[in-house]
Amino acid sequence: MLSIVIPFYNEEAVAEGVLTEILGVIRPLERPFEVIAVDDASTDGTPRLLTRLRASNPELRILRAARRGGQSAALSAGFKAAAGEIIVTLDGDGQNDPASIPALLAALQGADLAAGVRAQRRDTGWKRFSSRVANACRRRALDDPFRDVGCGLKAFRREVLEGIPHFKNMHRYFPLLALWQGFRVVEVEVGHRPRAGGTSKYGTWDRLTAGLADLRGVKWLKKRLIRYPVEEMKP
Repeated sequence: MLSIVIPFYNEEAVAEGVLTEILGVIRPLERPFEVIAVDDASTDGTPRLLTRLRASNPELRILRAARRGGQSAALSAGFKAAAGEIIVTLDGDGQNDPASIPALLAALQGADLAAGVRAQRRDTGWKRFSSRVANACRRRALDDPFRDVGCGLKAFRREVLEGIPHFKNMHRYFPLLALWQGFRVVEVEVGHRPRAGGTSKYGTWDRLTAGLADLRGVKWLKKRLIRYPVEEMKP
């Protein structure tokens, strides 16, 4: 079983297109799958739109949060509900290209986590600048080898997610946390597009301050993370 998990917050303008594209990519793979749309307490017409789409798409499941918790909380809820042995994530704003999902799945043949890298980002200059600053600080503070932790397109084996601690803004650190646990992580170049509608939910300084604040917690976690490989002795 393949589970696709997508967080949505006030994405009425693009949610239908995102889900239609995903279904168009996954159905031809001819494997059992589910699409889990996690509505992060949207205040626009996103919940009604998702409910309407579910009526004609039996593979679609909808989770609705009682209050807004953010992207990591929505992903965590989706992971807990997912039935798949393989779980794919992508953002609900339409900038991640669903056509890249098969490449991520193929990469899992030799890995436990396939992390998307936006080869050509279609964001504003300010947004790219804030990401470069946050990425540079993260790599320096944590010795992080990964190029693009902000990309929402990722594919996981279930056991990876079972070994990753869940905390606010954890989604920025999935590849590094998996690496620390001894899992095999590969990077895959994926498509990225301009927004087709709606607005970004985070400003430049929101991204910078949140990302830099998270470094302290993850650095603390790195020092205290239990990494204790054992092997059972045979009789």
